[in-house]
Order: sequence, then C-alpha cells, then structure tokens
Amino acid sequence: MSERKTVGLPQPPNKDRDVTRRQMLQSFGAGAFVTTILGSLPEFFLASFPAYANSGLSHPEGSFGSIPPRVASFNLADVQLLDGPFRRAQELNGRYLLQLEPNRLLHNFRINAGLTPKAPVYGGWESVEPWIEIRCHGHTLGHYLSACSLMFAATGDQRFKQRLDYAVTELRDCQEAGKTGLVCAFPDGDTQFRNMASGKRVVGVPWYTMHKIFAGLRDAYLNTNNRVALDVLVKLSDWAIATTETLTDEQFQRMLNIEHGGMNEVLADVYAITRESRFLTLAQRFCHRAVLTPFTQSRDILDGLHSNTQIPKFIGFNRLYDLTGQPEYQKAAQFFWHTVVENRAFATGGNGDREHFFPPADFLKHLNSAKTMETCCTYNMLRLTRSLFALDPEAKYFDYYERALYNSILASQDPESGMVTYFQPTRPGYLKLYCTPTDSFWCCTGSGIENHAKYGDSIYFHDADSLYVNLFIPSKLNWREKGLTVTQSTRFPEQDKTKLRFDCEKPVKLTLRIRHPAWCPSVKLTINGRAFTTSRQPGRYIEASRLWKSGDIVEVHLPMTLRTEALPGNPDVVAILYGPIVLAGQLGRKGLTPGADIIVNERTTGDVLNDEVEVPALRGRSSEILKQIKPAKELPLAFQTKGIGSPHDVTLTPYYRIAHERYNLYWKLVTSNT
Repeated sequence: MSERKTVGLPQPPNKDRDVTRRQMLQSFGAGAFVTTILGSLPEFFLASFPAYANSGLSHPEGSFGSIPPRVASFNLADVQLLDGPFRRAQELNGRYLLQLEPNRLLHNFRINAGLTPKAPVYGGWESVEPWIEIRCHGHTLGHYLSACSLMFAATGDQRFKQRLDYAVTELRDCQEAGKTGLVCAFPDGDTQFRNMASGKRVVGVPWYTMHKIFAGLRDAYLNTNNRVALDVLVKLSDWAIATTETLTDEQFQRMLNIEHGGMNEVLADVYAITRESRFLTLAQRFCHRAVLTPFTQSRDILDGLHSNTQIPKFIGFNRLYDLTGQPEYQKAAQFFWHTVVENRAFATGGNGDREHFFPPADFLKHLNSAKTMETCCTYNMLRLTRSLFALDPEAKYFDYYERALYNSILASQDPESGMVTYFQPTRPGYLKLYCTPTDSFWCCTGSGIENHAKYGDSIYFHDADSLYVNLFIPSKLNWREKGLTVTQSTRFPEQDKTKLRFDCEKPVKLTLRIRHPAWCPSVKLTINGRAFTTSRQPGRYIEASRLWKSGDIVEVHLPMTLRTEALPGNPDVVAILYGPIVLAGQLGRKGLTPGADIIVNERTTGDVLNDEVEVPALRGRSSEILKQIKPAKELPLAFQTKGIGSPHDVTLTPYYRIAHERYNLYWKLVTSNT
C-alpha cells in the first residue's frame, strides 16, 4: 500500500494569527448553540470537529444527518481536582505511569517493523504464555498513550506529554519502516488479519488489541494536539480499509463474532476529525448486526455473552447516532444501558461473572464467585453512560455513574501501590487481587491507568446557558468562555454537603443545575446563606437561575441514610449502602502476608488465598437491621452492627476503602421463621 498523503487534513491554528474561536467555528457554519458546546473541545480540535449545521458533509445512503449534543463536558484542563480520594488516586496513577518505560512497551512494535528494540519487553499479556494466544501484545501501549494524554490534560505535567510524544514518534518510525500502514506488536505480525481476509481460522482477538492502539493515537491528538499521532492514526485507518475491503458483508459480520473492542467508535472519531467519509463507511461496517438488530427491537439477548465484548459496541452505536442520526443506533444503545443497569448490575454498578453476562434470575448462583465484576466492564459502562447523557441529560445517568465511580472504579485501585484489580469478587470472605507493576498488564491494567487519569471529565457538563453539577467531588472549574470559576469544596461522602463558590470577571447569567440524587429524599439549597429551595424530587436536577456574581456561594445539603438493596430476585440477601456508597464488612486478614494479593496471573483469582473465614449472617428483616447499625467512632463512614450479627457482629466500611483484607458485600438475612 502506498503512503497516503495528508493533504486536506485540518491543521492546528497558527499561533501567530489572531484567529478567534468564533471565527473558526463560523468557518464551518456552526450555529450559536454548537459554538458554545464546541467551546469545551481543545482549541486545535475545533477546526476538525464535524459542524452540525449547514456543513454540506455527505453521509452514507440511509443516513439522517448528525445530531448535536444537548450538553458537553469540559476539557480536563479546565477541571482541577482538589484534595480528596480522587485526587489521591490520580496522583498514585501518575506515579505508576512515570515508572513505566515506553521503550519496553515498544519492544515488539520495533521487532515487527524490522527495527532493533531499545529495551526488553514487559511480561504478562505483553509477551508470556499463557496469554500469547489471545494476541493482546501491544494493547498496553495504546492504553498508555490514552492515559498519558489524559494525565497531561488533567495536570499540565509536561512529563506525561514528553513520554507520549516519544512513543508516538517511535510508532511513526515503525509505521514508516513497515511500509503498509500497520503498526502492531503481535508475534506473528499481520498473519491473523490475512487469515480473516482469506477465511482461515483466526487466533486471539487482534482487532480488540488494535482498537487500543487506534484509541491511544486518537487521544494523543485530541488531548495534546500531537499531529504525528493524527498522521499515524489516519494511515493506520487506511490500512484497516485496505485489509477489510475484499470481505463481503457476510464475511465481515462473521469476523465481528470475535471480540473487536470499539472499532466502530474509534473509526467514527477518525471520520469526525478528518471528515473523510470512507472512515465512516468502515465504522458502520464494524457494527455487529447480531447484537445491534435485537437491541434495536428491545430484545435482551445478553445471557451467556462476554460482557466487555458487547459494551464497546454500544458506545460505538451511540457515537454513530451522533454522526448520522440513524435512530436504530440510539435505540440499541439506550435499551442496552437500561438492560444492564436495571437488570444485570450488582450494587456496586459492576456486572457479570467470569467476564460473561448471566440470566438475571441467577444472581444468587453467581454470588460465591471470585470472578465477578470485571473492572473493564465498568470502565466501558461509564463511557457509554456519559455519551448517552450528552444527548439526553437526565439525572438517572449520573445516579448510575456516581454509584459505579465510587464503588467500582475508585474501589479498583490499591491505595498503597496504585495497582488495580481485574475482578472485584462478590464471594463472601474473599478479597481484591491487584496486578503487578511489570509482569501482568491485564486488560484491566490498561483501562485502569485511564480510569484514574480522568476523574475530572464528568463532574460538570454545560450547555449554552446552564451549568450541570453531576458529582460532588472537590474540584475547581474554569469556564473560560464565561470568564467564570466555580470551586466545589466538600468532603463528600464523609460529609453530606457540598459548597460551590462563584468567581467571575463580570456577572454571569446562567442556570445552575444540581443533581438531586435518587438515593436522597430531599435536598436543601441555600444561596449566600439564605434558603433558596428544598427539592423533594429525587432523580432530577434542581435549578437556580440568576445573575451570578463573584463571591456567590451555593450550599447543598444532601442527607445520607442507611438502606438495603436486595440482590436481584433474592429479597433475603442484601447489600447495605449509605447514600451512594456500598458498605463492605471487614473480615480480617487471615492467610494474608504482605504482597500476597499482588498477582501475575489473573486466571488464578479464586484459586489462591482461599482460607476459610466466618461470614456472619444478619438477624432481622431489612427495615429491622438498619436500626441496629450504628456509626463507629474511629473513622468517618464506618459503622458497626449491634447485636444482629450471627454468630458475631461486623464493622462496615466503604467498599472503595477495602484493600488487603477480606470482606463481604451481600448479607444473608435470617429471621425466627428462617
């Protein structure tokens, strides 16, 4: 394949020219609403984002036209995390990213390009049996590009950009040396792609792995304006077209039976950046009709399917709805989200067992598993959630987002080492197991280094005249277009309130929309010390419209109470929550030695550290046991059962704090009639 020229690709603005944001947008025919929404995108991305009005862009036959988002998030650079658990998790993550050596991640890429490696390859999924046959070599580098770009955007620390720039330049060198456009780290090069084209047996999940490299290059461009990353990405996308163009639609769909990540989403993004329709055509070819069609018809066919194979497909469907307006994409994505969140999720927001969906009636059968709630699945569910929210800003999306963020994502990181989980076991008396720094590199290691880099991306959203406060996380928002800074001060969830301070260059008229969580019966709002409103409508946004001035302070009181949530279909097996926080029972460290829960092989989860521990039941019905759970004095958000534990009482603490100890999430209720 000849080298593709990049003539016609959007160029970043010349800093020497006085080109305003409005002029850039007007050159693409965008209207006032879109001008405001696109204000949240990086300056260099504005010129490449598809205009929503009068664009003259062509779409494949059957398209309906692009759909403008109703709300948008802010750039990570505009949201600074302040002291709290999320800031600490971000810092731990950054420390680990700086410990990783790009040349070791690049080892196999250079070999495939005929270049001499500069450092030995890492272990685990990157090079070692028994993972060689799944063909995930190189996936970590893709995640690393994404994570470093996110960390640079979130912190401004140039060390992350330097590492990213170096890795991207190395990939360019590999691509040029390879001459086909492909950059990969597979031990057999492009063999599996040639097998796909010729109808031969395919080993592993090569498209899944390639998706991580595509996404890393995309994120490097969007978050850091690395033009080399865009050039490599476009050539790689053209390679994907050339590799699949001989496949019939039937052959292509058969290929999609193999896990392929979010190829439809990332190719849609390449189209959004370049506005070259061949990439949109390929994105739509990567839509797996075997799941798209039934979910368009509101049919749940998930029983037995691999969870993290499916979720990225629906992220892609929703992205394609953004770009084409084809309603089948939106309907499928929405129905899938409701199906998983409402029928197939544990109290933490995680889902699945042994990486697969199971029938909703079988939750109890899976409760004793040590391989429930794969962290990657929650990572992708949150990505789907925020993309749905942008088109339909309803509080239900962030009720789920908040739950999963605290109880699955924040809970996935070892607070000492910064290492992350693969599974989060529901097995009573088991524990979390974490990856090693250099010899694991699971899929959840890759998504994990992204998770803890981007906590600021969804706290706030906005439209032209409104600011949405979705999460109660200490942070400082700089809304540059409005000349407005909002500082959120809180110790939530250790305290049941948050405070927002406005500082602005001149008074700003806008509507403040604060999420009234579904778990909170009533929320009180005061403005500058005066009562403003009491909302008694959980699951909605509380609105305050006014001319905001510097020094204005909004205080939000969110009373938190204990409650139980039954395991689906099992009213006598319950989780205990305080507000949105899942509480876990602390069951000690029997059989544990320092470092024993840091493991190389994720497949050994459930086969190691199986010392028997006594897991109490709780005596009484749901309404009765709550009266006998009292705050512990030693630590905020800690509770103790009083006289209801059988055979003994237990201390309850937030699941996200649990590390290096055994725990229990769901409790069997026993009564005198049991």
